[in-house]
Amino acid sequence: MSSTAKGATAGFLVWRLSMKWRVAVDRAVAPLGLTHAQYVFMASLYGMSRSGLRPSQRGLADRTGLEPLYVSKLARALEASGLVARTRDPNDPRAMQLSLTEQGLDVTRRAIKIVQRLLDRLLEPLGGQDSPRAREFTRELATLLDAPLDPHTENDEEQS
Repeated sequence: MSSTAKGATAGFLVWRLSMKWRVAVDRAVAPLGLTHAQYVFMASLYGMSRSGLRPSQRGLADRTGLEPLYVSKLARALEASGLVARTRDPNDPRAMQLSLTEQGLDVTRRAIKIVQRLLDRLLEPLGGQDSPRAREFTRELATLLDAPLDPHTENDEEQS
């Protein structure tokens, strides 16, 4: 156990791991002209597109956990870079549908390969991405992500 982990709370360790991952991805995708947030945006859009979806900015925000306003800013910046196309949703003129351009597809595929190698390195101590420990770790993370965490609805009566 690292000296950072000794006596640390689960919340602190989640934060440290998320920061370690964000910094590593930022550095890994920087040569492609991307940030971690742009990578998350593009890789999520790529995955949704492969499933036959053409998500709106709101749909992508819901999928990634990014704030809708931030997704809008990312979409505009990535559109200006020629990586993403934004078009009006024919069913909802207020919504913008997103798609990757050909250049965006190329950059995203290269970025995914880079990040997958990083994930291999991160999960190596658990036996690699396909190990039983890594699969259990992934299930545990998904369980935590599914837990409600709205600070305004929990413990309101305790604070009264």
